[in-house]
Amino acid sequence: MKKWYDEEYRFTIEVTAYLRGDHTEHLCRNGEEIGDTYTCTYGCPVNAQGYGICSKMMQILYGDMQAVRSGGDLTRVGGTGPLAKDYVCPDGCVCFRMTAEKTGADNFYHGKFYQE
Repeated sequence: MKKWYDEEYRFTIEVTAYLRGDHTEHLCRNGEEIGDTYTCTYGCPVNAQGYGICSKMMQILYGDMQAVRSGGDLTRVGGTGPLAKDYVCPDGCVCFRMTAEKTGADNFYHGKFYQE
């Protein structure tokens, strides 16, 4: 892979809590632990060990990531701040917090990076 575009936003997704008890064994196939963090710009979030976030969770995050990239305010869709939102995984086991930060790079479409 040859990433050629520096993205406008960086996303961090942190495991913040469990909904059912104090562990995820036998509940979460990904083995999430409180404090685990995943990061990404455009691709799927990965942790420090190189493992990706749960695919079910990614389906939920994707729409809000696109909203942020489009200049949206996550408080309009239940966020805790313009660039932050809390989630519960689809299996109802793990709580996550996504935060976005601007990198200072130009927007992909406004910067016309899609044109040759």
